[in-house]
Amino acid sequence: MTSDAERPRPVTHRRVLYIPGYDPFPARRYRELYRREAAEQARLSGHDIRVAGLPGARGHGWVVSARLDGQDVLAEFEVLVWSDIVRASMRRGVGATYALLARTLWRYLRGGVLFRLARLRRGPVIAALYPAAMLVAQALVALGLAVGIAVLAGLALPGWAALVAGAATVPATLAWFRARDRRIYAHYLMHDYAFAAACDGATPPALAARIETFADRVTAALAEGPDEVLVVGHSSGAQIAISVLAGLIRQGRVPAAGPALSLLTLGHAVPMVSFLPRAGALRRDLAQMAVQDRAAWVDVTAPGDGCSFALCDPVAVTGVAPAGKRWPLVISAAFSRTLSPARLARLRRRFFRLHFQYLCAFDNLRGAPGDYDYFRVTAGPLTLARHFAARPPSPSRIERAESPYRDFGA
Repeated sequence: MTSDAERPRPVTHRRVLYIPGYDPFPARRYRELYRREAAEQARLSGHDIRVAGLPGARGHGWVVSARLDGQDVLAEFEVLVWSDIVRASMRRGVGATYALLARTLWRYLRGGVLFRLARLRRGPVIAALYPAAMLVAQALVALGLAVGIAVLAGLALPGWAALVAGAATVPATLAWFRARDRRIYAHYLMHDYAFAAACDGATPPALAARIETFADRVTAALAEGPDEVLVVGHSSGAQIAISVLAGLIRQGRVPAAGPALSLLTLGHAVPMVSFLPRAGALRRDLAQMAVQDRAAWVDVTAPGDGCSFALCDPVAVTGVAPAGKRWPLVISAAFSRTLSPARLARLRRRFFRLHFQYLCAFDNLRGAPGDYDYFRVTAGPLTLARHFAARPPSPSRIERAESPYRDFGA
């Protein structure tokens, strides 16, 4: 079986397909992130890693030539892009964003979904409520400013004209706030959570079509005959990656005698979708991936990441863990131990940077094979299953079922 932890051959050629989260920026940012952080991890850990552009038609990737543990490894990376879908979902005016706020809050409040999410982890729920609070605060500031201008204008203008003058400042004030959203991320996060909840948990049609495209890319990678095909899903890309692999396995498109197929999910927020009423397809995929024997699945989160459901087994907490459950192996990146106190102190209040730490260098790794090291996993000589073969699941993982909805739909 391709998930066999005893696979004897070292990996010399790996295909890595990376699925980002809800991110409107171009794929090249991930290449530059890998280049910069791989160099830093090499400096810290003694890795020999070289990153170059990927020749040929695949424009969203790069090549890594590495020598780790005395073994030469070639890893070809490809970003599976859905940033165009993200950008399209964000093309709304200020008024439409406030309508999204109301609809999204209602979807998470009804059925007690928000309460059940908070019982798992307060951090991501606070992160979800942050954009709502910020947008409401911005609206109150805009209204307060409008009232003040109306009062001042009333000293020189008729009452109706003063009211018009005050009201005219509301959209301008809200537009001013939105123009500065790269500092406070209120609109961005609101669109992120609204996209997750837009269809009450069902996969939006545009994304469903893209998932099929991603499945074709994984199939093509398997056909190329590398030693391992590693699919990495970060943040909301985690549930996309789960659905991609579940669909391939269900359709019989993963050959038993082919390359090792592995799934690495990082910083997931799966319950934000799987707890919603129409997320039956995702719940089915979670249940399927829990028992299949075609792909090793390792899930990495960290309690220091307030944007993820840290150490929450996405299958178990959704309430769809079947008998004979094998996956995922839930482990912690343990920022408090794998980052030096000085670096952790610098990052502690940079919530978004911490959410991307899984893709970055760690400066306090002990070097044990079971440590989480993104560069050793993606460019090293061991398959994902062999790398974590001796690693037990985190003893503090959360497995209690909390989802109010557990059906698989029609």
